[in-house]
Amino acid sequence: MKSVHLILLAGVFGMLTFLMGCGDDNNTTPDPSQSVASCEGCHSNYEHLKKVADPYVDQGGGGCGGEVPHIEPYDAVYLGGTGYAEFKKSKHYEIGCVACHNGVDKTDDKKVAHSGNFIAKPSIMAQEKCGTCHAEETKGATTNIHNGNGQMRKVTQRMGLAGMQEFNLLPAGMQEGYAKNCATCHASCGECHVNRPHAGGGGLINGHAFSKKPDMVNVCVTCHKTRGGHAFLGVASGTKPDVHQTKGFDCMSCHSKQEIHGDGVQYETRYNVAQMPKCTDCHSNVGNSNTYHSMHMNDFSCNTCHSQNYNNCASCHIGGEGARITSHLDFKIGMNPIPETRSKYKFAVLRRTLSAPDSWEKFGVAQYSKFEAHPTYNYAAPHNIQKWTARTQVESGKSCYANCHIRNENGTLINKKLYLFQDDLLDWEVNATKKITVDGKLPSKWFN
Repeated sequence: MKSVHLILLAGVFGMLTFLMGCGDDNNTTPDPSQSVASCEGCHSNYEHLKKVADPYVDQGGGGCGGEVPHIEPYDAVYLGGTGYAEFKKSKHYEIGCVACHNGVDKTDDKKVAHSGNFIAKPSIMAQEKCGTCHAEETKGATTNIHNGNGQMRKVTQRMGLAGMQEFNLLPAGMQEGYAKNCATCHASCGECHVNRPHAGGGGLINGHAFSKKPDMVNVCVTCHKTRGGHAFLGVASGTKPDVHQTKGFDCMSCHSKQEIHGDGVQYETRYNVAQMPKCTDCHSNVGNSNTYHSMHMNDFSCNTCHSQNYNNCASCHIGGEGARITSHLDFKIGMNPIPETRSKYKFAVLRRTLSAPDSWEKFGVAQYSKFEAHPTYNYAAPHNIQKWTARTQVESGKSCYANCHIRNENGTLINKKLYLFQDDLLDWEVNATKKITVDGKLPSKWFN
């Protein structure tokens, strides 16, 4: 069962997605020039679509983000409104329906129209269907980070296999469970540029108009709401919008299309991606801009000082009750769990993650065979940056480290809760995670 604030968040973004996605495409006046005996004629005639549409089938949950909004099948495929008018003026319209979707045109028989190797989402076959015109953008379609490479890598390695390249060697039940529960947010081209993502209910977002730059709320935040969007917009109680958001930034202000589309290299995690943005891309001269930076620039990730509390959850029972340690805001500093990738930093912000030894019990795997292959806390780069946080804003007259160093005051360890210690872990987490706890790795004088 998800926490109240996450359920409310999912509802808010679901409503935003519905309201902003539909827009004036609710104009259901059919195009008088079109006969229903064609792809376009059928899909631009709202009343006809309602008559021939299959009954709504629940698509299942949106993974970590909660339930998906209910979008009726005829609304999902309706060509109408200003988006449809825009689409009709585009090069994509000139290509024609069957060039992308296959199927059979010029028929009013739905079954016939959807025969001929019909494909609802052509960009699933991106290189074949999109690559002729968009070769550079599609060359990384099968390897880019939106395929969930990092997630597949961890699942596979926790089963004692080498990594994501051996995902197909996992038990069939795990592969099935992954497809139904974990892969629902992973996107193809169309789910960013044409459709609502699965997590937003699916279907055309704007009458089949192609959006060169995906809409931040309807697309990016719809999938990335529980952490990225949740944090960036400052939705959770007690948090503020990211300082970059308040200055007018959106996702693409930092994340380039080269990073998102991929470069043909299959990176193990998003932190390995060559084009991944860094704080120093813009803040290039911060190393000696103040005492804090000059002392800690090479020890702590930027988020360690400049992030707010962040969304955590854990112990997911996939296909069952979901996260048994439900969504909650927390802030933990621990040892950098990916020193091979983020070698500069000794300490980093960590977030608790979903996996548990028995996560796949519902799919025939009672326990991971090598759960300790990865810790239960991940390296985190929260999108909730503030210049002044609970660690950087020190009361007048106090030492600069008053809010972040541990100190012993009459037997009470002040600021201890900021750090991940072994006694913060549940029994099943210890073997996997103790290596990134701070036990014995902080100055001893802090405790005296």
